[in-house]
Amino acid sequence: MAPTEEASATPEPEVTTPAAAAPSQPAVSAVNQAALNKANQYASVMHMSKQGVYDQLVSEYGEKFTPEAAQYAIDNMKADWNANALAKAKVYQKQMSMSPSAIYDQLVSEYGEKFTPAEAQYAVDHLTQ
Repeated sequence: MAPTEEASATPEPEVTTPAAAAPSQPAVSAVNQAALNKANQYASVMHMSKQGVYDQLVSEYGEKFTPEAAQYAIDNMKADWNANALAKAKVYQKQMSMSPSAIYDQLVSEYGEKFTPAEAQYAVDHLTQ
């Protein structure tokens, strides 16, 4: 019995190319990163709503980011919008002695905080009475 070529051959080393490596994330532009950083500040420090953050980012009186950069920020930020609504509601309750109904109206108002109805309801439901 003659040895087979397969048994006597040494295995070739495995070659790893960049294409075979884990896919990398595309580079984020400096403008998009700045918008994301600013959005996270507004959400975490000022407890703003998603719409409020977006509006502040694109405002000619605010940050003046492009709508595309602002949308990138909104799509990539990590915020707990219910927690933000509750934090705002507590401020209205404590500092302005507002009723739960008035707080809800302020939270959802297009001239106020711009939270969604569900976020505002969460906040009102979790206020200490």
